[in-house]
Amino acid sequence: MVKIGNFLFHYRNVLLPVFFLLILVPAPELFQNPTIALVIGLGISIAGQLIRFITIGLVYIIRGGQNRKVYAQDLVTTGIFSHCRNPLYVGNIAVGIGMGVASNSLLFFSVITPLIIFTYIAIVAAEENFLRGKFGPAYDEYAKDVNRWLPNLKGISNTFKAHQFNWKRVLLKEYNSTFTGTLLGIMLIMKANYEHPELYGDFQQKLMMFGIIILTVTAVYLFTKFLKKTHRLVAD
Repeated sequence: MVKIGNFLFHYRNVLLPVFFLLILVPAPELFQNPTIALVIGLGISIAGQLIRFITIGLVYIIRGGQNRKVYAQDLVTTGIFSHCRNPLYVGNIAVGIGMGVASNSLLFFSVITPLIIFTYIAIVAAEENFLRGKFGPAYDEYAKDVNRWLPNLKGISNTFKAHQFNWKRVLLKEYNSTFTGTLLGIMLIMKANYEHPELYGDFQQKLMMFGIIILTVTAVYLFTKFLKKTHRLVAD
């Protein structure tokens, strides 16, 4: 599993977008009413993104890899990491499951969603192998006290009190993934509107509205990127 995890970590920036693009492939529907799929699915995805926001806003962990290989600078055990060892991946999995439901695609939900979950399970196996090798007993003690996946919410209020939420860091670190997820969500709403004119009305009449929404979201993304690149927005 560790070897598979290292492979998937190396190519995750290519594989995961391909997985999500398959949402748009025509397939049998999960729900007869696509509105149910959108509400439930996008709700789960938003919850997953919020988990990421909260995690990064309280304590940032530098574990994004080095030269596309698993790497960690420090063993971070505070913030949300004191309640769950992999809260960012929990958030990612929630986003993946949510988008699978929102797609209302039986193919995506039954085939691609499990692949996304397996990808993160394998990556975590590779990361834990690295962390155990680098930090030794310190990581073993941490792993003994904190769950790998299921968050333990005991003492969560004290965690929030002990840390100041850094919204600038959230903005700087998450604007890319938030933009991508928002665009995908808009595309799924457009897909539902296109496939079910009997529920949502003439799709052609809504194209301008969707175009304005996409342009607005893109403009916000580009403006945030500009602020980051020009160092007008920096995390405290």
